[in-house]
Amino acid sequence: QVQLVESGGGLVQAGDSLRLSCAASGRTFRPYDMGWFRQAPGKEREFVAAITWSAGRTSYTDSVKGRFTISRDNAKNTVYLQMNSLKPEDTAVYYCGTRITSYGDFGSWGQGTQVTVSS
Repeated sequence: QVQLVESGGGLVQAGDSLRLSCAASGRTFRPYDMGWFRQAPGKEREFVAAITWSAGRTSYTDSVKGRFTISRDNAKNTVYLQMNSLKPEDTAVYYCGTRITSYGDFGSWGQGTQVTVSS
């Protein structure tokens, strides 16, 4: 059983930066990759970014490319999301998830952390 705990959200102004963290625990934590997703009010949860645990390969949704950076610290079992040049449309609850294969679904969701960007 893997547990994920997100932190680092907050209320910021447009153009500001935030750094989210997601700490994983559990004896069976051997992910293929970890990802960040977000869900705005009234919308579906959407993919934001992912990073493979071994090689560190990254992927991003188009709307955050050049502004967000995902990274991981394998020793701390933690993944980060550095968010720069935040926009009001980035407002959402941000979740991290993990999966053990490249073709599986993300799961083991944390409780989420709220990010609110004011204009």
